[in-house]
Formats: sequence, structure tokens, C-alpha cells
Amino acid sequence: MNTLPMSSGGKGNTWTGVACGMGAGALWGLVFLAPELVREFSPLLLTIGRYLCYGLIAAALIAPRWRSLATRIPRRQWWNLVWLAFVGNTLYYLLLASAVQIGGIAMTSLVIGFLPVAVTVVGSRDHGAVPLRKLLPSLLLCAAGAICIGWQAIAGPSTGSGSRQVIGLLCAIGALASWTSYAIGNARSLVRLEHISSHDWSLLTGLVTGAQSLLLIPFALALNDTSHPIDSWARLAAVSAGVAVFASITGNALWNRMSRLLPLTLVGQMILFETLFALLYGFLWERRLPTWLEIAALAFVVMSVLTCLAAHRKPVVIEPAA
Repeated sequence: MNTLPMSSGGKGNTWTGVACGMGAGALWGLVFLAPELVREFSPLLLTIGRYLCYGLIAAALIAPRWRSLATRIPRRQWWNLVWLAFVGNTLYYLLLASAVQIGGIAMTSLVIGFLPVAVTVVGSRDHGAVPLRKLLPSLLLCAAGAICIGWQAIAGPSTGSGSRQVIGLLCAIGALASWTSYAIGNARSLVRLEHISSHDWSLLTGLVTGAQSLLLIPFALALNDTSHPIDSWARLAAVSAGVAVFASITGNALWNRMSRLLPLTLVGQMILFETLFALLYGFLWERRLPTWLEIAALAFVVMSVLTCLAAHRKPVVIEPAA
């Protein structure tokens, strides 16, 4: 990817991309609360509900221009879209919801907080990317923030037995690997498909993910051995629709827009905002103030993003007057 120039257009693209990344993080942070709001339902049912709503909304929005849009996407990119929808939506949220319900939000936030490190390290190999040594201060600050969150999680009360904690940790690590693959593949796909808008790409992703959710319904029915009252199903529908509209539709559109404005190494740092807002929503949900460790973690997150921005700046070259 191209590095960010320091011309006026480059500055505008940089800060517009950062704003889009913050907006996506604020909306994606809501997905950490959803498993707690409908804890009586399995992560599989929650995943199906979210992405069925996402697929239906995407189908309605994309229907008027479906024919012209479908013909502009090569067959190879359709298979790529299926893969991205699976690792970035279906598999990722299934693992994340399982991690939240089994291991708790604190532990899950800790592991997902390593996403910027994983994406930045891989993105540093791209042509024209900022060298990894220049990103070292940002990565160290990110690691310090993750350590603070982890320390708080270990110091807090355990959410279950040791075996359940291990299972929750493995689910969170799986979600980390899944979303790292998606972030890298999605950013590179958007660069190759310049004739497709980021909004349309997000809707196509939702359409494919909705189709994948339909295939999961028989498995969910076979595994669901618990009956739920009508009001519980209504709450699941409301949470699924809310997460679909705010996180999947709006959040993904903002993320795709950001992916076209920022280099992949900086895209990785923007994922920090998801962790930041997830912790903020957690404090509001639990009606408490953050501890000093949590305050320190948030400070490290902010400083990590600012130092990464500084690493992507280039000095302005002033041509001498004739």
C-alpha cells in the first residue's frame, strides 16, 4: 500500500480515515455487549440472528443495482468474498460470542486487543509500508495497554472453572486469528477492486454472510434443546437487528472507507478503538468507574494510535523557487 503523503490532500485523507476508524470501533464495540444481553441463547443462535438480519438488509439495499454490480466482480473475487464473509463475520462472531459467554468480556477484550499488533506486523511486509522499526514505539504502547488489561482480568474474580477459562481463551485466540486474516484480506481486496465502492462491498459481504447463516440454521435447530419464552425470542430479534444495522451495515461501511484511505499498518492500529469502546460500554453496563489499571490501558491505547499516526507522516518537501 502507499504511504500517506503530507500534502493537504494526504492530511485530509489521514484524518478522515482515522475518523472512520473511530466510528467503526464505536459501533463494533457493541458486539461485546450483545452476548451478555441474550445470555440464555447460544453463540450460534446469536450469530445466525445477527447475520440473517444483516443479509436481509443488505439484499434490500443492493437489489436496485444488483445486475450491474454483479457483472463487475470477477468470479475469483466472489470466492474471495465468500472466504472474507466467513472468517470476518460468521466464524469471528461465533468465536467472540463464545469467548464472552465463557471467559468474560475482560479476557476477550485482552486477546482481541492484540489485533493491531498482529495486523501491523503482517502489514509491514507490504510494498511501501512504514518499516516495522518505526512502528516499534506504537507496538510497545499497544503491548503495555494489553498487559494492563490482562493484569486487571487476572486480578479480578474468576468467571468460572479453570477448564472453562481455557476454552474461553482458545475461542478468543481463534477470533483473533480469524479477524486478523479478514482485516488483511479485506484491505487488499478493496485496493484491487477500485471500481467497487466500499459501501457496496460491505453490502455484498452482508449478502454472502446472510446466505452462510441460512446454512447454519439446521445445525442450530439440532443443537438447541432448550425452549425459550416469546419475550426472550423478541429480545434476541431486537439485539440481532440492532447489531446488524449499527455494527454490520454502518460499522463495516466505515471500516471499508477507512481501509481505502489508510495504509495497512495504520489500519491495524485503528482496531484498537474497538477495544476502547468495548471497555467503555462495559463500564456503563456494570455502572462503575474504571480502575487505575483500566485507565492506564486506555491511555496506552490513545498514545499508541497517536504515535502510529506520527510514524506515517512524511516531512513536506519544499521545492526551491526558480
